[in-house]
Amino acid sequence: MTRHVIIGTGIAGYTAAETLRTMDPSVEIVLVSDDPYGFYSRPGLAYYLTGEIPEKQLFLFSKKGKLNLDVNHIKGQVTQIDPTSHTININTSGKVTYDRLLLATGASGVPLDVPGANLQGLVKLDDLQDTRKILSMIRNTKTAVVVGGGVVGIELVEGLVARGVKVHYLLRGDWFWSNVLGEIESGMVERPLAHNEVTLHHHEEIAEILGKRGKVTGVRTSTGKILQCEMVAVGIGVKARVDLAQGAGLKTERGIMVNEYLQTSASDVFAAGDAAQILDPFSGHSSIDNLWYPGRKQGRIAAFNMAGQKEMYKRTVATNVLLLAGVMTTIIGAIGSGRDEGQVSTMRGSSETWQQLPNTIASESGTDVSHLRLVVGEQKLLGALVMGDQKISRPLRDLINAQVDISPIRNQLLQPNEQFGQSVMDYWLKTKSGGQAR
Repeated sequence: MTRHVIIGTGIAGYTAAETLRTMDPSVEIVLVSDDPYGFYSRPGLAYYLTGEIPEKQLFLFSKKGKLNLDVNHIKGQVTQIDPTSHTININTSGKVTYDRLLLATGASGVPLDVPGANLQGLVKLDDLQDTRKILSMIRNTKTAVVVGGGVVGIELVEGLVARGVKVHYLLRGDWFWSNVLGEIESGMVERPLAHNEVTLHHHEEIAEILGKRGKVTGVRTSTGKILQCEMVAVGIGVKARVDLAQGAGLKTERGIMVNEYLQTSASDVFAAGDAAQILDPFSGHSSIDNLWYPGRKQGRIAAFNMAGQKEMYKRTVATNVLLLAGVMTTIIGAIGSGRDEGQVSTMRGSSETWQQLPNTIASESGTDVSHLRLVVGEQKLLGALVMGDQKISRPLRDLINAQVDISPIRNQLLQPNEQFGQSVMDYWLKTKSGGQAR
C-alpha cells in the first residue's frame, strides 16, 4: 500500500490530506504536526484576539479537536528527513517510511533580536498557543508596545485595543506598511488607529527591552525614548521553515524550491504553502505567498502529483482581502512602492509579489473614505489596490488574472480622476460580453 506522509497541519497540509483521501479511500496517509492543536484557521486568530469569534470557531474542519479525516495523525516534531531511504525521524515515535512526502512546514515569526528579548512579556501571533498566551496576559497589561508594519502588526494593535490595552505602535518607515501602501493609503489606516488612541511612533524601532525581576517594564527606542509597558508584541515578519529541507540536502533559497508540479529537488518530496518558493509566471521570479487560498490550492495540486496524476500549479495573481483598521482593502498583483525598509523577511497574510516595483505607471484617485490605485503596464493591468468601496474589486481581479489587453482604455486610466474606476467597470462588462478578445 502506498504511504503518503505530510509534515504540517496548516491549510496546505490539511488540504493535501483531504484531497488524497478523496482520490483514494484505501491509501495510507500519515499527517505529522508539532502544533498541539492540529488544524485550525490561522487567519481567524486575529478575530479570536479581538473577541469577534470564539475559539471553537477556529476549528473549521474538526470534531472535538480531532481532524475530521481518516488519517494517522502523529503529534511530534520531525527531526530528520532522509530522501535516499525514504524515511523521516519523529521525536515521539521514531522512524517512519514514506513513498511520497509533502513538506507543508509553514513559516515562523522572525524573533526580535535586541537586549531583553528573553524577558517575560514578549509575545507574537504565530499560532493558537501564542494567542492564548496573549489573552492570559492581558488582564495584567495596561500598556503594550507593538512593533511590525504589516498585517500581523496591525492585527496585534487592533486585538490589544479591543481588549482595553493602551498601545504604542512603532513603525520604522515614514508610514504604515510603506513597502506596499502609499502615503495616502496608509493615512486611511493610521487615522482610525489614532482615533482609537493608538500612539503612532514613526521612524522608531526597539533598541532594548527593559525589565525588572525577569518581566518587561518598558522599551528604549532607537531615538532614545523610554516607553513604559508590560507587554511587547512582535510582528516583524516570517521566514519559511526550511531547516528540515536543508538538512535533507534539498534545494532552498528563501523557501523550499519547487518546480511547476510542486516537486522539490528530490523526486518523491513535494512542498506547498508558506514554505514553498514557486516560480511566478508574471514576474519571471520565484516567490513565496503567505496566503490562505494559494496555500489551499497548492495543497490540492501537490496531492494530485503525489498520487501520480501530473497537474501543473498555475499561479494566479496574488490577491488578499484585508480589514485594516476597519478599512476593507483588496490587494491584487504587483502594487509595491519599491521600498524595502531593510526588510529581510516576508509578511504573513501577504505575497512577495506585492512588493515588486513594476517598470510601469501608477494611477490613483479617491476620497478620505475610498481609494483606488492601478498599476498600468503597456498593454495590461499589473496590479491594483482598492480601499473602502469594493465594487470594482472583482472586475480588477478578472482583468488582471486573465491578462486582458487594456490598450483601448489605457489613456483613460492614466488620467487620475474619479471616473477611471467606471472606465474599468465598463471595459470589464464589455470583455464579459465578448466585446474584446483576451
